[in-house]
Amino acid sequence: MSRQPQNDHSLQSVPQTVVTITPAAKRFFQQQLQGDQAAIGIRIGVKNSGCSGYAYVIESVAAQPEDHIEIISAPCKLYLDNSAVPILAGSEIDLVKDGVNATIQFNNPNAGTYCGCGESFTVD
Repeated sequence: MSRQPQNDHSLQSVPQTVVTITPAAKRFFQQQLQGDQAAIGIRIGVKNSGCSGYAYVIESVAAQPEDHIEIISAPCKLYLDNSAVPILAGSEIDLVKDGVNATIQFNNPNAGTYCGCGESFTVD
């Protein structure tokens, strides 16, 4: 069964603080953009994926995507997919280090269960 993120909010009504991003995650995103001359920012969203329903999307973009809100403008632009707002509302995006490895982690209060591999999640 295909699940589509709900688009219950207009771009004008979405608060800029729908997600929080830690300073470590902001620095990480900024470092990722330094190596990509065409990129102006990072897009954050969700997509239908995996055995549980949704997967997080993080990708660089060359222009502001349609139907996205700019949630941070400096030190790099971060864009949030407007249709993902109900799924990501209240989330914290953090950079988690484990030894020499570092990964972006979503602390999402709306996520119900994660699949066994940790790649997808359900929404309560």
